[in-house]
Amino acid sequence: MARSLNKVMLIGHLGADPELRYTPSGVPVATFRIATNETWRDAEGKPQEKTEWHTIVVWRKLAELTNDLLKKGSRVYVEGHLQTRTYEDKNGIRRTVTEIVADDIILLEPRIAKNGTVQEVQQRIAPQEQIETDIPDISLEPPQEPNADKPSEDDELPF
Repeated sequence: MARSLNKVMLIGHLGADPELRYTPSGVPVATFRIATNETWRDAEGKPQEKTEWHTIVVWRKLAELTNDLLKKGSRVYVEGHLQTRTYEDKNGIRRTVTEIVADDIILLEPRIAKNGTVQEVQQRIAPQEQIETDIPDISLEPPQEPNADKPSEDDELPF
């Protein structure tokens, strides 16, 4: 049994283009907000809708890719974890914010390339670990033998 779990999975639309900044040590960090919607019918049968806004923080190479590939209105899948931090604003007031630190982002719509062609429908923005190392895709399924679907006459059944 897991002792604890901090995992967030969201599908939503960007409210604005991502903002890319750099820390004093030169590490890229991007932030953007996505909206998720919940719809239901009230007791009178009228449709109701509620929108939640989530702040997403992305670090390193994934931040740069996010800045290059996402734009206002993009529909994305974001996977990451919650992080709460406290800071002091310009007026000296102590503020606390909860953000989602993204580990993986998937663009869920066609993206128009600079040459005008539509690229892959699910353009995956790779997780940080896979960007820094070129790990080949490895199929975990064993290769299927020809005619594996058809039982042969020599097969003995255990019952």
